[in-house]
Parts: sequence; structure tokens; C-alpha cells
Amino acid sequence: MKTSYQYRLRPTKLQAIEIDRCLSMLCAQYNYLLADRFNWYEQNRCSVNACPLVCYLPELRDNPDYYTQKKTLPQLKKTHPWYAEIYSQVLQDAVKRVKVTFDRFLKGDVSGKRSVRFVG
Repeated sequence: MKTSYQYRLRPTKLQAIEIDRCLSMLCAQYNYLLADRFNWYEQNRCSVNACPLVCYLPELRDNPDYYTQKKTLPQLKKTHPWYAEIYSQVLQDAVKRVKVTFDRFLKGDVSGKRSVRFVG
């Protein structure tokens, strides 16, 4: 027999403000990383048979995958010092959630429909 316990957190007003602040920073970072992947996807997708022969091909950039986006986190903490208050594992989890979201977008659901949900 398994026993589980549920606890209700009752943060103070100051703690609730701090939690909301951290969540809004994580939301902004999540949306930024997801937008970076969608921008790459829109700029670099063109099937060979659908692209006219005389067209401008932009300079292709590397795919922003999980590891390249995770490498940007130390620089993020340097350029935006308020992100240093968030633990690195939490920011890494946000990058992982972006990866899962984008992979699900590319794969689609059972009927082949693609959908994405922006947080915010």
C-alpha cells in the first residue's frame, strides 16, 4: 500500500512576489528560445522542388538544438544579471521543455496536425 501526502504552500506576500518574478523570467526565456527555433525553422525550410531556381537563399545558420541553447545560459546570466537568481537546473529544464515542445511540433499529433502553445 502506498501512502501519499499533500501539502498546501502558503507563501507570504513577499514570497509570492518573488515566485511570480521568477516565473515571468522563465516564461520570457522559454518564449525567446522557442521563437529562436521557429525563426530557424521558417528561414531554413524550403523543399527543393518548391523553391524556384532563381531565388535568394539566406545564409543558413546552425540548428538551435538543446545543447547549443543550453550553452547560451552562462552568457545569459552575464548579460542579464537578474537571471543569476534562478538556479541553473531550472533554466536547463526550460531549455529541455523547449526541445520537447519543438519536437512535438515537428512530429505533429496522430492526425498530422501541428500545433504549438506559447506560454505567457
